[in-house]
Order: sequence, then structure tokens, then C-alpha cells
Amino acid sequence: MLTLADVVEALTADGSHPGLRPQTTDYEAAFITEADIDSRQVIPGALFVALPGERVDGHDYVGHAFSRGASFALVSQDMTARFPVLDLRQGWTGDVIGLRPPVALGTDVRAKGSKKASHASNKQTPRGIDGPLCIWVEDTLNALQQIARFWRTRLEVQVIGVTGSVGKSTTKEVVAEVLGQRYSTLKTKGNLNNEIGLPLTLLNLSEGHERAVLEMGFYVPGEIAFLCELAKPRIGIVTNVGTVHAERAGSQEEIARGKAELVQALPEDGVAILNYDDPLVRAMGAQTKARVFYYGLDPAAHLWADEVEGRGLDGIRFWLHYGDEQIYMRAPLIGRHSVHTALRAAAVGLAEGLTWQEIVAGLHSASTQLRLIAVRSKDGALLLDDTYNASPESMLAALNLLSEINGRRIAVLGDMLELGRYEWRGHEMVGIRVAEVAQVLLTVGERGRMIAAAAARAGMPGEAITEVETVEQAVEFLQKRLQADDVVLVKGSHGMRMDRIVAALEYRS
Repeated sequence: MLTLADVVEALTADGSHPGLRPQTTDYEAAFITEADIDSRQVIPGALFVALPGERVDGHDYVGHAFSRGASFALVSQDMTARFPVLDLRQGWTGDVIGLRPPVALGTDVRAKGSKKASHASNKQTPRGIDGPLCIWVEDTLNALQQIARFWRTRLEVQVIGVTGSVGKSTTKEVVAEVLGQRYSTLKTKGNLNNEIGLPLTLLNLSEGHERAVLEMGFYVPGEIAFLCELAKPRIGIVTNVGTVHAERAGSQEEIARGKAELVQALPEDGVAILNYDDPLVRAMGAQTKARVFYYGLDPAAHLWADEVEGRGLDGIRFWLHYGDEQIYMRAPLIGRHSVHTALRAAAVGLAEGLTWQEIVAGLHSASTQLRLIAVRSKDGALLLDDTYNASPESMLAALNLLSEINGRRIAVLGDMLELGRYEWRGHEMVGIRVAEVAQVLLTVGERGRMIAAAAARAGMPGEAITEVETVEQAVEFLQKRLQADDVVLVKGSHGMRMDRIVAALEYRS
């Protein structure tokens, strides 16, 4: 487990020389349970990282973090008037700046104005450093990353990196289930996949972990390369290259270059697990030193599937092929598109030497479907809540799932944001697919009108299409029309707050 001594050593290194490790029992025994940037989420013994932001400054919540049991806080502001402070801005001096009057570090000082447990000792180096203690640095984000980089080098854990436009989180979950059949495995919590979230995950690693499955997001060129420099993955998975975030990242080709940073960072003894069905991902095989392992629905891939059958909320069935081996698979993953998720997880299992029995057991236990939740309305209609976010690729996948479920199919679709040059074409593709699978279409927002227009051009009757501007109007429309046999897909970009539609319609007993 990470200790205060590790933190000091990490933060006093200058890039060319190793850091200084305090040779005292106090620092070695001051264990850090985890790191967090949200004071509401900290647990006893945690390191709270106070990040300044445009709207919220983490330094305003240091006291709250200590009140919830955090032992340490990483700060870039002067907190000496409130808490004991270890100043590492100029390197290691060993001095702790105390309160006025001085209070021993081992006492219970939890928040400004709290009752002091003891004033008996004026010494600043008591027999136990159990917090609260602020660690003063120039830049808390840079310090967080520096500690994570140091801690990763101390551990022998094998890292599996996951990136792609769609399917990262579900892939991460299922891969962790498969690897967990043999190895002690840590996975990214939620979607902590950026320059803040990934270092936080690394600091949650311990010597007992054997594998770590880390999600890596892409927004700007160089971001994944930086995350790989911190995490040092040996296996890299690329799910696909879509149009999500195209407004910021540019073209699909530019997005592909960003995703390729993962496979470029892999070592020679590593494995690049690539989607053969996506031409932009397939081409990444020429950009890595690692061994390339292709998966997909094409027999040219190393691991491939056919006869894929979607059974709605009952999961998927398919035949899996690997060399001369053929295995009939069942997985509790929702939608035919989830076969790619199963293939990725199986590919990692094969790369890590797992048996087919272990791989199958992991896939069978992978019952989580992170983003889609099925609930009932008071009228008995089945609501498919897939409102976390939306891109053309994930919209089409959700519509494919809708097509697998019996009943009157209603698509409630909102704007897809940040598509840039792909905005019109993306909404057009979704509208065409809606006309093929749904009996009723309700669109929300200005861009939703593009979906409605495309559906009409594709042959959907005008009386089956309704356009509204707000989620409140959508709720009013649905409340008057839902029936017990309806299956309602609700999906749109997170900024559209389509989740409020489900919240208003869901039946709560």
C-alpha cells in the first residue's frame, strides 16, 4: 500500500535524480488507502487531492475531506493557518509547519473550528503520523501524476489499456471479469479515464494486484501517449474509431491517430488487440512493436464469431472460432453488437494464458451492462434507459437492441452533440435505422429534427413521427400514450438530460 514515505520520495525527485525517502517509522507506517478529488467520496486514510477549477476549488473542501477521515491532502495553497503542513515546494526539508498554537500530527484535527483533541505536545514530529496533514506542492495535478508515475514503477502489475470511441467502459468491465478468474485485478472506477482519473486509479493499486484494466480516453493529440507513459500497459485494446468528440478532435483519421498512441506505446513483448472489422483500427497493426491479435466477425481475424443471435435483455449467443477450436458461447451482454465486447475479453484471456474454462466463466459472470438500464413505467411499458451519452455508433447499436425486443417499439432520441463535420450524416444514419426498427419516433431538440427528417425520407409514416424541443414536452407526450406492451428506447447526448424523461416515467413502488 502507498505510504507517506512513497509520496515524499515521488515528489522530491527532479527527473534526473531519485527522490529522498524519509528514513523514519512515522512516514513508512503512514499508509494511504486511496486517492480522491471529491471530498464526499473519501474514506478513512485517504489522500485528498485539492484541484483548483473554474467553478469549484478543491481547497475549499480540505476540511470536509478531513472530517470524513482523510489522513492527507495534496494542496497548492497555504493551509498553515488551519492544518499541519509538510512543505515540499522546494524539496525535502523534513520540517512540518504547524497550527497556532502547534498541535501534534497524531491528534484529531479534522476541520477549521473543530475541538482540538490535545494541546499537550508542541512537537511537530509525534510518534505517529495519522493525519490530518497537508502536503504543499506547486501544482496538485502535476504532483498527483508524479506520485502515480512513481508508484506504478514500484509495482510488477501487468496493465491492460482500453481505448476506442464506443464500448470502452463495458469492455473494461468484462475484461476485468475474465482476468479475475485467475488474477487479482483492479479496474478503472467509473469512467476515470483521463489525466486526472487514471493517476487516481494507479494510486489505488497495491502489491497484491496482479492485473489492472485501465480505460484511456482521448480528447486531444498526445493525451493517450501521456496516459501510457504513466500506466505502462503491456496489452492494449482498441474497440473502434467513431465520430464521438469529432468537434474537438477533428476527423475520424485524426481520432484514429490519437487512439493509435496506445498501440504505439506497447513494448515488444506486449499484445495489441485490434478490431479487424474497423479499417481504421485494423491499420494500427502496422504501428506497433507488439504482437498483433485481431478479433472480429471476419474469418481473417485471429479470433472471430459468427451466427450471432441477439435475445434482447436475455443476452447474446454466438459461435466463437480460434484456430481449429469452435465454442458455442452464451453471454449476458445486451445487443448483438456486444459480441465484439465478448471477443475483446476472450482475446485478453488468451493473451494472458487463461484456459477456455476460465474465459467462459468470466463471460458468463459479466452480467453488468454499464450504460443501459431497463425499468418499467407505471403503465407497464419497458423503458430502456441509455441516456449516459450518444454517438451515431452507439445510437445504431441501441436501435439494433430495440429491434430484438418484442412489442411496440418507440424510439425517443435527442441531439447528438460534438459531432463536428459529421453532425448531419450522423443524425441521418440514425433516422434511416429508426425507420427500419421502430413504430414510433419522438425526437427532442434542434438536431433531433434531422433524425425525424431522415426517418420520414426513409419511409416512416408522418403520423408516427413527433418532434419536441424539451424533455418536459417529451414526458407529457409519452405519459398520454404509453401502453403495457411498449418498448421505449431513450437516448441522447448527456447534455440533453434525457435521463429526466426516464426519471419522470419510471414506476417506483
